[in-house]
Amino acid sequence: MNKPFSPACERNRDPILNLLREIFADRRRVLEIGSGTGQHAVYFGAALPQLQWQTSDRPENHPGIQAWLDEARLPNVRPPLVLDVAASSWPADRYDAVYTANTCHIMSWEEVQAMFDGIGQVLEPGGLLCIYGPFNYRGAFTSDSNARFDASLRAQAPHMGIRDAEAIDALAAQQGLVLQADHAMPANNRLRVWKKQ
Repeated sequence: MNKPFSPACERNRDPILNLLREIFADRRRVLEIGSGTGQHAVYFGAALPQLQWQTSDRPENHPGIQAWLDEARLPNVRPPLVLDVAASSWPADRYDAVYTANTCHIMSWEEVQAMFDGIGQVLEPGGLLCIYGPFNYRGAFTSDSNARFDASLRAQAPHMGIRDAEAIDALAAQQGLVLQADHAMPANNRLRVWKKQ
């Protein structure tokens, strides 16, 4: 099959990788929530060979992810797990890091809440959570382009929209996660990192 392709993944992969090299330097097992096309998994997996990178997504995205994995043939990137954040079945395995990109603004708020409940189950004590994407601060957009992006999301589906950083931090705190870093990224995105106490 033709591999799915996301131009955004292509644009943001190097700035994200530059930070993940440091953030994940002492990590071994990463769960990626919402692997999407699979582009990030193969790019980061190739650059960070010490990591076992576990892909996951809803079943309808698995063929595309698998197409990228089949081409890359990386021993450290695992075939996708079926993971719908709102479902009760999360992986039985435990991970010392969880990574997700451009998911919080696509999910409903109830799904974001469910995702944090699941992360609380699978992330080991001392584990790191990295979330990449746009965020609002104190209810305000950080740029005109983010305001336009939010409007376009809500026009597609009312449940979508850019989330407030403070609301995400509150969900994290419920799972014993403490914010460690909040990195500014290109195109008015952020890479935010929490550690499980």
